[in-house]
Amino acid sequence: MLSQFFQQDGDQVVISREQGSEFAKRVADDFNPLHDVDAKKFCVPGDLLFALVLAKYGVSENMHFTFAGMVDETSRLDFPAGGDSFDITSNDKVMLSVKREGENNLCQTLVDSLTKNYVEFSGTTFPHVIIPLMAQKQVMINPARPMVIYESMAIHLDKLDVKTLDLEAATPEFDYEGKRGKIILRFNLLSEGQKVGYGEKHMVVSGIRDYCQEMVDGLIDYYNDRKATL
Repeated sequence: MLSQFFQQDGDQVVISREQGSEFAKRVADDFNPLHDVDAKKFCVPGDLLFALVLAKYGVSENMHFTFAGMVDETSRLDFPAGGDSFDITSNDKVMLSVKREGENNLCQTLVDSLTKNYVEFSGTTFPHVIIPLMAQKQVMINPARPMVIYESMAIHLDKLDVKTLDLEAATPEFDYEGKRGKIILRFNLLSEGQKVGYGEKHMVVSGIRDYCQEMVDGLIDYYNDRKATL
């Protein structure tokens, strides 16, 4: 499922601008300008790194991912042998830290199901979840520089003897102080209608400003126009 979104160069993985952008738009439904092919500061979607880790190491009962560096088309990613704790690095710089506990399952069907459903959830949270969540506290991101950074995510599964996983959104949380804040997006994992796990995604937002409906409408229109034309 992921072979078209990276290149294997010896022992290292390289992701081009075109591959990262295509994954963001066509798989994750994520139209963040940072993932555009011609972005000044292009960034590979964090969800693509998450997907590559699942594809290589499988699904564990407990998994925690910390996004430590911004991966671009010049990054040459080293994936280690694995274990309970390991880092994905580029030129000895940590890009993604992974911690795992419990049993592990390499079933391709399970890996693909979790990857697809999580990435779809993750990619569509902006603007449909994040903007209304911040609006509850009468604040918004800066539409000129919408800085929302993927910080970490965690998944817990009660059992691994399942083939497919569906994801449903749970109650999110937003707190801020001054111009910086933190968003926690929560979700439940279901198998055949039964809850078998849960998880959450942590994001940092900066440049927070007072809420303005006109600016919010313009930001959403801009996002929808990009989605319709790109």
